[in-house]
Amino acid sequence: MTHFRSKRLPRPGPRWGPGPGPGSGPKPGAGSGPKPGAGSGGGSGPGAGRVLATVAVLVAALGLGALSPAEAVSPAASGGSSEVTSDGYPAGAADTAHGFASLEGGTTGGAGGEVVTVTTQAGLERYAAAEEPYVIRVAGTITAEPFGADIAVAPDKTIIGVGTTGELVQGELHLAPGTHNVIIRNLTIRDSYVEGDWDCKDTDFDGIQMDTAHHVWIDHNRFSRICDGQLDIRKDSEYVTVSANRFEDNNKTFGIGWTPNVKTQITIDHNWFRGTKQRNPSADNCAYAHLYNNYMTAQADPGDPVWTYGNWSRGATKMVIENSYYDGVQHPYQADATAELVQRGSILKHTTGRHDAWGAAFEPRDFYAYRLDPAAAVPALVSRFSGPQQKLGHNFTATQPSLDPEEESRS
Repeated sequence: MTHFRSKRLPRPGPRWGPGPGPGSGPKPGAGSGPKPGAGSGGGSGPGAGRVLATVAVLVAALGLGALSPAEAVSPAASGGSSEVTSDGYPAGAADTAHGFASLEGGTTGGAGGEVVTVTTQAGLERYAAAEEPYVIRVAGTITAEPFGADIAVAPDKTIIGVGTTGELVQGELHLAPGTHNVIIRNLTIRDSYVEGDWDCKDTDFDGIQMDTAHHVWIDHNRFSRICDGQLDIRKDSEYVTVSANRFEDNNKTFGIGWTPNVKTQITIDHNWFRGTKQRNPSADNCAYAHLYNNYMTAQADPGDPVWTYGNWSRGATKMVIENSYYDGVQHPYQADATAELVQRGSILKHTTGRHDAWGAAFEPRDFYAYRLDPAAAVPALVSRFSGPQQKLGHNFTATQPSLDPEEESRS
C-alpha cells in the first residue's frame, strides 16, 4: 500500500468529534527525558478568555466542528466558529472520517448500502458479516453468547448505536485480515471482564480487534470493563482514526502493534482515558502515530499493584502528541530508545515518572489538516462530547424493514 512523502495530501474538511503485544517489556525507570513543570504545557497557551471563548463556541456546536484546510493551518485557528445546522451539528461534520482514515480514498463504511436496525445478536451477526455494504443501527442492548463471542465485521460496514441505547455486552467486534472501509460509532461495548483475572492472560476477549485491516474509523464509543484490550489494532493495520471515545475502568486498554513491520498510520484524538492502567495507547512499530487533544484522568490509585502508564512510543514508532491533558497519571508519555516522540502544548497535572521527548518524528500537517483545540479546553470538551451521543444514529432512515426479534433469531 502507498506510503507517504513530505507532501500535504488532499482530504475532506476536518472535524473534532472529535513488537510483542503492548504492555510487555521492561518497566521504564522514572526520571528519564525532560520534565515539564506540572500544570505547564511546554508552550505558550492561549489566555483564559481565549480558552473560555473556544469552549463556548465548541460547546454550542456539540464539539463536532468542521474547518476547511485553510482555516486549520494554524493551531491558533481553534477559537473560530463554524457553520452549525439546525440540529446542532456543524455542516458536513457528523459523518465524515478525518485524520489518517480520510486519506488514500477515505473511509465511508456502509454509505450507499441498505440501512437496517438490529436488536439481537443474530441480526447484528447477519448484517455485519454480509458481503454487501450496510449501515447497521444498533438499538438497545445486545448481550453476546457465549461469553466473549466474536462478531465478524466484513468490509463496507457502518455500525452505529441509536442515540445512547446501542450496547454490545460481553462480546467482541472482530475485523479479520483484509477487512477495510469500516466505521464503528456511538456504541457502548462493555463487561467481558472475568472477575479475578485482572491480567486476562487466559482470555482474548477484546472490545474491538482488527488484524491487517485498513481504512477504519472508531468514533464516539464507550468501552468499559473488557477482559484484555478494549481496542486492539494489530498486524499492520493502516489508515485508522480513533476519535472521541471513552475508555474506562480497564487494565490493558488500547494496543497498537503485534508486528515487526513499520506500516501503521493512526490518528488518535479527543478521547477520554479514565481509570485505565496500561496501553493508553501503547503504539509499537507505527510508521505515524498522531495523538492530539486527548484527556487522561484518574489512572493511578495509591497502592495499586498494576504498573500504569499513559502513551508509549515503542519499537520504531514515530509519535506526535499535541495539546493533550494528563491529570493524575504515572509516566504520561514515554518512548523506547529506538522510537521517536515529539510532544508540544500538553498540560500535566499531578503527574509522575517519565515525560520523554526525543527525535523529530513527523509533521502531521504534511498529511492532513486538522483543528487543534487548546489543551486547557480539553477537559471540558472531551468530558462532555466523548462517548455515545444522543443525536448520533438518528440521521439514517431505514431502507429495509427492521427484523423483529423472532425473525432475527431465525436468520
